[in-house]
Amino acid sequence: MIPALGLLLGVIIGLALQPTVPLWLQPYLPIAVIAALDAVFGGVRAVLDGIFNDKVFVVSFLSNVLVAALIVFLGDKLGVGSQLSTGVVVVLGVRIFSNVASIRRHLFNA
Repeated sequence: MIPALGLLLGVIIGLALQPTVPLWLQPYLPIAVIAALDAVFGGVRAVLDGIFNDKVFVVSFLSNVLVAALIVFLGDKLGVGSQLSTGVVVVLGVRIFSNVASIRRHLFNA
């Protein structure tokens, strides 16, 4: 529940403060959000599986965001930023849906 509460708190703070994103950071923000969501849903799944570890969650969260941002950065430098961004979104999207399916199975036994 900690990851879900952290996500909810972050969304509320973001909506309340309405921060502006610098222009140079805008290509990386959507990918970082998707990578963070992957870590959050993985954390929720780990809680339901009874194997949640806060250190693993923090390392997973930070490494997902950094690796995804690095892939997009390298794609921008190579001139194929949109293709690599799409690849990151697809891979992380599959992981998110896999985690959500596992969470659904735990909660609804279906």
